[in-house]
Amino acid sequence: MLGHHKTLNDPDLRDRLYELLEHDHLPLSVGSRFVRMVVIVIFADVLAVTLASVPQLDARYGLVFTAVQLMAIAVFAFEYFARLWSVAGHTPRKVSAFRDRLDYVFSALGIIDLCAFLPAAIVLAIGDHATLAMFCVLPFLKLIRYSPAMRSLLAAIQAERRTLVGCVVILTGAVLLFASLLYAVERDVQPEKFGTLPDAMWWAIVTLGTVGYGDVVPVTALGKAITVFAIVAGFAMIALPVAIISTAFAEEVKRRDFVVTWGMLARVPLFAHLSAGEIADIMRLLRARTIEGDEVLVRRGDTASSMYFITAGEVEIELPTQRVRLVDGSFFGEIALLHRTKRSGTVKALRKTRLLVLDAQDFHALIERMPALASHVKTTAQARMADTGDLAAVELAEAKAHDDQPGG
Repeated sequence: MLGHHKTLNDPDLRDRLYELLEHDHLPLSVGSRFVRMVVIVIFADVLAVTLASVPQLDARYGLVFTAVQLMAIAVFAFEYFARLWSVAGHTPRKVSAFRDRLDYVFSALGIIDLCAFLPAAIVLAIGDHATLAMFCVLPFLKLIRYSPAMRSLLAAIQAERRTLVGCVVILTGAVLLFASLLYAVERDVQPEKFGTLPDAMWWAIVTLGTVGYGDVVPVTALGKAITVFAIVAGFAMIALPVAIISTAFAEEVKRRDFVVTWGMLARVPLFAHLSAGEIADIMRLLRARTIEGDEVLVRRGDTASSMYFITAGEVEIELPTQRVRLVDGSFFGEIALLHRTKRSGTVKALRKTRLLVLDAQDFHALIERMPALASHVKTTAQARMADTGDLAAVELAEAKAHDDQPGG
């Protein structure tokens, strides 16, 4: 019992679990496999609840659907309590373990994690499939944690929340305006449809929303004229928030990509000593490239004229004596920017990979403006040779051999 108590309070175990759940999401890692498993369980759970609402399928595969739902509840509950236990000591405030866990419980992601399994567990125990179907969307919300696109969308909405509230106020005012006009014009002609202001508001909402059910329509000439303006205003009402959200979403994605790219460049030893302005100059010279799985990027013996940053995916470098795998955030070929040596290995994508490419000619333009960078290259390359698995060591050897050749 004492040993078990000690294990549960082991800070190293808690730290490792927190890293696995929150940060260890690189390809082929334990964390990435766990994320893939959770995503599969989410889709399986939503699919099972959806199909269980069909009486014929439920009668035939009801036990299978129930088993999938129970498995999903178990996985989501385990993840929730694992996060609740491991979050202690990993929040910005770090006041106490209890306060850290309380912050997680009442955070947006904590509430989503809890709602992913608790309501379903209660309803499943009661056996009400109709009510359970109502909660099938809750596990789907967990994808927010694992989808950068969904997180970017939520961040965009959060950033533009005041503007969006203004759009709601404008829309509410338009609904009241057109509803009051139609109420005044049509109430005596169609008392059953425009007899009250709330009835007229239903027409205004449907019309401004460009849905147009046709259940409530004006019959007077003035009412039809007002409807024309309401329809035109409806286009603006729909376009305004869509434009705001789409623009904010694009800016958020651009900002996220900027931060990712900045972080990658800042980690490159070759650029570690550069100022923020100099790194920004390099970022403007990068170009994007995507290669498919099993596609060869460069071959051994090719003239090296670029360096590469992996933003997403995985490549394998086949050297004469070993194979090196590089994943997100890695870089290679930086020594070739100055020496233009022959490639020392063949680089092949193991799966679809997105790269940022910096050409040697662009880099040399920077060298002319930053002479200190040229001398820094040799020092950096020598330091990286200490890592026996580093491609830089082989490339530097190729570079020296090239420089030693007559006329090199």
